[in-house]
Amino acid sequence: MKFKHFFWIFFISIFMNAQNSFELQDAKKTVIPFKLINNLIFIPINVNGVDLTFLLDTGVAETSLFSLENKELKLTNLEKIKFSGLGGNASIDGFISENNIARSGKDYVSYSMTLFIIVDQDFNISSHVGIPVNGIIGYHFFKNHPVIIDYSSKKIIIYNDENLFKKKIRNFSELNISIEKNKPYILADVEMTNERKNSKLLIDLGNSDPIWLFPTLIKDFVYNRPNIDDFLGRGFNGDVYGKRSRIHNFYLGDFKFEKPLTAMPDEYSIQHVNLVESRKGSIGGDIMRRFTVAFDYANKKLYLKKNRNFDDPFHFNMSGLDFKQDGMEWTKDMVTLATKNKDNPSSGVEVINNSLQYNFVLKPIFSIAGVRQDSPGAKAGLQKDDRLITINGRKTADMTLQKIMEMMKSEEGKTIEILIERKNKQMTLSFTLEDPIPYQD
Repeated sequence: MKFKHFFWIFFISIFMNAQNSFELQDAKKTVIPFKLINNLIFIPINVNGVDLTFLLDTGVAETSLFSLENKELKLTNLEKIKFSGLGGNASIDGFISENNIARSGKDYVSYSMTLFIIVDQDFNISSHVGIPVNGIIGYHFFKNHPVIIDYSSKKIIIYNDENLFKKKIRNFSELNISIEKNKPYILADVEMTNERKNSKLLIDLGNSDPIWLFPTLIKDFVYNRPNIDDFLGRGFNGDVYGKRSRIHNFYLGDFKFEKPLTAMPDEYSIQHVNLVESRKGSIGGDIMRRFTVAFDYANKKLYLKKNRNFDDPFHFNMSGLDFKQDGMEWTKDMVTLATKNKDNPSSGVEVINNSLQYNFVLKPIFSIAGVRQDSPGAKAGLQKDDRLITINGRKTADMTLQKIMEMMKSEEGKTIEILIERKNKQMTLSFTLEDPIPYQD
């Protein structure tokens, strides 16, 4: 599964009218730190006294739990339920649990959280993110209070004081949104080649790509060239495939983006998705991370302000390799210790002896999760399940999954040399990063 393009789309056929919401009590605002990995936001949430990590995703209606990472969590009133959504199959089985207590930050609390529990471990995204991830939360996090997401400082600010919120956003650009089936939608202009078309798009923070478009729902749609067939991610009903390309321009209010990467799922992958009327696609995290973003669901407003990431180019994983973390292992690290030499007390001079000591530390194991056909990685001979030892001379055990992916999209023409282990044998393979989908007029 491609981490760079990883997304998680959660379409549930049941929408609940229970309280199931977070409230900010006894405070004008609260601040929640988050981790940003591959354009995706991960926040701490304590559920029934257990500290967990959730993906924050405006593209989901309800809150899901799919992994506990060996933690014990007490859940009551479990009932079986079916989920439906993106992918080839019709539905999967799961459970629903009501009236759970959830806290995020110091003051943001829900005393009636409903959880949808997914028992299929294929939906555990931790290995493709590089940190333990326990679930996904969306609408109920946003619905009662204005929320500002500061991508630069990696902080979320939730407001309980309308005047304080308005003061904070006075220099932001204001855009109208609609809230349909508990998800935010906006009108934006898509310019495939030279004609701007106003399009209704889901604002989907759980999608790491810049833009998704649904070709079967767009009249006279023609794929831009060049394009590639690719694995786009995983939904509830299986793997999602389609094409990747670039479009000429994308316009969000007064903001313009040139040659953004665009993913286009095939018809088979969206056949079970219950789309809202007139929707043409999604805006993902690689667009939203370029702003400080304020959501005001109650007043159907989105506020945007450019941040330092705004002019970043839209980079693609040019290796064609997908990576995952296969857990941790104990590694022996050599440490040099400096000690005084008592046998040589020179006048005014301190002589130091160097001694060696080994420390045993837990470090990550990484492997190749997939290889795109005809990509530089494939042509070099790399295969699925190859274990990574070094990249350009650096031990991967000292890296993060995020760092590995950044190397694969760093610079066209850069040489990547990977030492891998395959069937207990080590070999070194190399390739040159090459963008397979440069925009062409």
